[in-house]
Amino acid sequence: MILAERNNDRLALVSSELSGIGRKLADEKGGSLIALLLGGSGTKDLAKGLIALGADKVLAAESDILEGYNNAAYTEVIDSAVGETDPAIFLLGCTSAGRDLGPRIAFRRGMSYANDCSELSLEEGKLAAVRSVYGGNALSYVRSRTDKAMTSIRMKAFPPADIEEGRTGELGEIEVTIEAGALKTSFIETRQVEAEGVRLEDAEYVVSGGRGLGGPENFEQLAKLAKVLKAAVGASRAAVDAGWVPTHMQVGQTGKIVSPTLYIAVGISGAMQHMVGAGPSKNILAINTDPDAPIFQRARYGIVGDYRKVIPALTEKLAKLLES
Repeated sequence: MILAERNNDRLALVSSELSGIGRKLADEKGGSLIALLLGGSGTKDLAKGLIALGADKVLAAESDILEGYNNAAYTEVIDSAVGETDPAIFLLGCTSAGRDLGPRIAFRRGMSYANDCSELSLEEGKLAAVRSVYGGNALSYVRSRTDKAMTSIRMKAFPPADIEEGRTGELGEIEVTIEAGALKTSFIETRQVEAEGVRLEDAEYVVSGGRGLGGPENFEQLAKLAKVLKAAVGASRAAVDAGWVPTHMQVGQTGKIVSPTLYIAVGISGAMQHMVGAGPSKNILAINTDPDAPIFQRARYGIVGDYRKVIPALTEKLAKLLES
């Protein structure tokens, strides 16, 4: 079973990634794949798309009370669905909602739980996983001690499912009977952060700046490079705390986790807290004046030098290469 998510009027990318690995595990286990989707108006229509992604059965919970994320309401609906379907494996995304819901459901159901996994497999019929620890400096190999297990998957660690148009499956509905008065918190509104260019979470390339940039005005050089690469611009917590850039640009343990093909770290020391967010990147290019900066231990490519000279030269060279 997977917990799919919606992003406004469409299925979130993590839903496709969950469908892909969920379908693979279901086939290996000789079982079926159930997808669960919660939300407000339009959820039933969106849920139909999960069948084309590999689900044999889709359960949709559509209610005004699920319009915005409320952990108490979502926990009750999901716990009820898990209790009725009794899945051997339950997968969700390592998203803000997934990180909140996973431990709650696992505790209620007595299931083994592993968070932020980048690999999943079956060993002797039980779920096994690989997850990074110590800020990405080591990998932990774990296997469920119980017959039933839960895990959240790292976004972009698994390929999206192939879309099979015309695929048939069962579509069911979950009746939501929760009364708003029974909840201790209520959803008020969502405030969308307006950001230009590519979203950090979806970016194939990310250019991030840290304390070494010296000030907010110097992020303009990173923006020029990002424009050439069609990349997103990120920042370390130090840059955010200094007020140089807004919070939604922060990459790290208390920010966003990204996994682009190329992560360019400019003036970033490479502290463990930052590498929790940047560590999943497939390739890291570090630019720093300090040859002993920890970031170089994690980078595939490194340039020791002043970014004020390196970035303009790199931007110019890449622009010419991409034009040719």
